[in-house]
Amino acid sequence: MALFRLPYSFPSTLPSFFPKILLPVPSFSISCSSKSTPNQLKNNDDNSNTDNPKKPKRLSEQSSWEAKDSEGRDYLYRLGKEADNMNIAVGARAGVIDDLFTGNFLGKDSDIVFDYRQKATRSFEYLQGDYYIAPVFLDKVACHIVKNYLAHLLNVKIPLILGVWGGKGQGKTFQTELIFQAMGIEPVIMSAGELESDRAGEPGKLIRERYRTASQVVQNQGKMSCLMINDIDAGLGRFGNTQMTVNNQIVVGTLMNLSDNPTRVSIGQDWRESDITNRVPIIVTGNDFSTIYAPLIRDGRMEKFYWQPTKEDIVNIVHRMYEKDDISKDEVVTIVETFPNQALDFYGALRSRTYDRSISKWIEDIGGIENLGNKLLGRKKNEELPVYTPPQVVW
Repeated sequence: MALFRLPYSFPSTLPSFFPKILLPVPSFSISCSSKSTPNQLKNNDDNSNTDNPKKPKRLSEQSSWEAKDSEGRDYLYRLGKEADNMNIAVGARAGVIDDLFTGNFLGKDSDIVFDYRQKATRSFEYLQGDYYIAPVFLDKVACHIVKNYLAHLLNVKIPLILGVWGGKGQGKTFQTELIFQAMGIEPVIMSAGELESDRAGEPGKLIRERYRTASQVVQNQGKMSCLMINDIDAGLGRFGNTQMTVNNQIVVGTLMNLSDNPTRVSIGQDWRESDITNRVPIIVTGNDFSTIYAPLIRDGRMEKFYWQPTKEDIVNIVHRMYEKDDISKDEVVTIVETFPNQALDFYGALRSRTYDRSISKWIEDIGGIENLGNKLLGRKKNEELPVYTPPQVVW
């Protein structure tokens, strides 16, 4: 603070005709200092309260919502930044929040189709009956699945993909589904039609999402699971002058990356050290794997299994197929020998043709093809469709 003494503006020496009078010189002070800011005032208040500092109030001493990571970000920040967080059903589900906010007028879950939309796995309750599983096929598929679940205990390189290939109609998919049912596996099944899209990158992302879904089945439900892609050569194979698209390249690269890093799968979110995906095997079927990109089907990534059923396998499978028609095994042997070198689907089509004569007779009995619509779709509730008995087979 500076003090200045300022005189009046008139001169201190007076003319001679005025008497000399000593006038007092007034003085006043001017204070000069820097401008005080609100932050400085706040700091002064903080300094005055250093003896009794106040800690920020926490929700709970055991709450992890306010826990900071190494970068100083809390749980809510990380949860919102992760792209794979799609917890749309956590909002109003019984047991997750207070029951006061869930209500009973629409049920306990606000999202009534959540269970159906999230059911991406396949169950095989429709496979009723005693079907035959070829021992060689069972040994190959079961061994591949077990090896992948024990890969962390084995000091060897385990191929993630099992490629089952062979002729058309040989029962590759059906035999695999029978093995899944016998082993209690809930697989995630894809087809070749999902390996192409009008938007680039969608099929590759879909494969990674389905793979993570199979991994979550293992983690959350405690059941074995796997990813199965049917007829992969129809979606990725190159035949003649077919054009290779961007999605074909991305799908091939995705499968190669899954084979090399089966526990680190990203669907667009930031990489996290704790984001470890359970390793689940991949099984693909096809007719000709020579049309697929060669580095994908090499031994380190894919184990190939050529399925060609023997005559004994065909007889046993066809016998179980015809068992409901009271056809003995000897008669099945006669059928197989009468039509040799046929795929398994041929004998299935042969069985379905045995009902053609009975169906044609029923169409004539109802008055012709003009009345089929009313009989099949417009019938009354108490009106039943005819019951067909298996025809008698005469050899």
